Amino acid sequence: MSNPVSSNSESLKSCDTIAVALGDRAYDIHVGGGLIASAGGRIAPLLAKPETVIVTDANVAKHWLDPLQTSLTAAGVSSQALVMPAGEPTKNFENLAKVIDCFLQVPVERSSVVIALGGGVVGDLTGFAAASTLRGINFVQIPTTLLAQVDSSVGGKTGINAIQGKNLIGAFHQPAMVLADTDVLGTLPEREMQAGYAEIVKYGLIRDAAFFGWLEDNASRVLSGDTQALRHAILESCRAKARIVGADEREKGQRALLNFGHTFGHALEAENAYGPALLHGEAVAIGSVLALELSERIGLCPQDRARQLIAHLTHLGMPSRISQIDNANTWSADDLLEHMRSDKKVSGGKLTFILANDIGDAFVTTDVQEEDVLAVLEESLR
Repeated sequence: MSNPVSSNSESLKSCDTIAVALGDRAYDIHVGGGLIASAGGRIAPLLAKPETVIVTDANVAKHWLDPLQTSLTAAGVSSQALVMPAGEPTKNFENLAKVIDCFLQVPVERSSVVIALGGGVVGDLTGFAAASTLRGINFVQIPTTLLAQVDSSVGGKTGINAIQGKNLIGAFHQPAMVLADTDVLGTLPEREMQAGYAEIVKYGLIRDAAFFGWLEDNASRVLSGDTQALRHAILESCRAKARIVGADEREKGQRALLNFGHTFGHALEAENAYGPALLHGEAVAIGSVLALELSERIGLCPQDRARQLIAHLTHLGMPSRISQIDNANTWSADDLLEHMRSDKKVSGGKLTFILANDIGDAFVTTDVQEEDVLAVLEESLR
């Protein structure tokens, strides 16, 4: 696919900015076309010295590393790049050590700013390395997947995976800036766009029934790359997350709503050993259906809401059942429940779920019986 980066003035003027209000850790999310082409001019004012390190992955580097470095050079900023393997297994101790070693060899200073150029894996890994180096250096997020643009690049959650589960090792470390260049999404395969869409629909499910209704009418336009629809979906998602993070940075309350579908989804990813048969967004899509089914089963939610979501996901060609995962025929509900017991959201030995009274009305609870969880898992496995 051709590289659609554009530096024309019309593209650069089309940027929208959303503020994440966190006091002295506040930052802006910029959403629009041509942001990689203008990145040097936006990042240079953040630098005490005109130099930086870019962490990216092999897939992203093919499309976007040269344009980013060209932009930095034009702004008088020198850069060096560390190219990591692509994929969820990269989020481990070994690669964390490689990134930190790269930073220290440069060497970075406490006033340095490094750049995460990639999807959620690169952003999580780079952010945690930045949080850990010299007790914390600044970093800029340049998310290159739809999922990262609407979710993982915003909010300061960074980390790596453990054998026991996803994102169990990490830190809250807010970026200095997020540059969500919508032009980069033109290089993504359909499956990656669908995975990102699962995080978009989540915002409608947890707090905004009207947005979910808009998505039911416009999701095909979003996924086909329609500029207006895609941008609206990204902006609404980022605004929703910015509001929640601004009110609850460290997930002591309402921020936990953003984990809708994730308690189930993370268990699916762990059982899949973070392999290519299941993307994070696909796990969230299935997990969101399971969350609604569990809500219905225990009498919280009208009985047709899970079917409504399944119909929506199916229309878009997205998975909604565990049985649709290629290798799930060997999985068991008991094993999935065991993964949930290792989830970082477990509190007082009780599983934490985000359930719903209805679409757009989600809440956090630990008042769930394991037999009900097993029942919805077993049904989805069939």
